[in-house]
This record gives sequence, C-alpha cells and structure tokens, in this order.
Amino acid sequence: QWEKDWFAMKSPPKMNEPASYEIRVAGHLSANWAARFEGLSMRHEPEGETVLSGSLDQAALHGVLVKIRDLGLNLISVNR
Repeated sequence: QWEKDWFAMKSPPKMNEPASYEIRVAGHLSANWAARFEGLSMRHEPEGETVLSGSLDQAALHGVLVKIRDLGLNLISVNR
C-alpha cells in the first residue's frame, strides 16, 4: 500500500497541465534576453546565475530547454 501512496504523491503533471518551474542558467543575462523567454520572469542571483521562472506545460518546458541549448547557454538546473 505504501508504494501506491508514494507514487500517487510523486505523480508528474499531465502533459497539458502547467506547472511552476525554475530554470537556472550560468551568467547574468541582460534584459535583452528577457524577450527570448517571453512569459517567464527573470532574476539574477548573487552566485552569478540567472533564474527563469513561470508556469509551463511540458511542451513549453521542452521548448525553453531547446532554446537554452540553441543559444549556447549553460543549463544549471530545472526545478518544479
């Protein structure tokens, strides 16, 4: 029974359900970069990282990750 309860608590969101994400990339991105990540808020951390955050469904999340890769940014982490 505990396994069933544990999996119920850890179930991922459905593909079309938005969830809140924080995406960390290396470096402080300038305000010009914000337009490339429309719909996400952007803040700078003292450690020299930029955090992009917002509500994304799975398709949008993958789109942001592809954009980060294509722009040559160093991805540090993705947290839900």
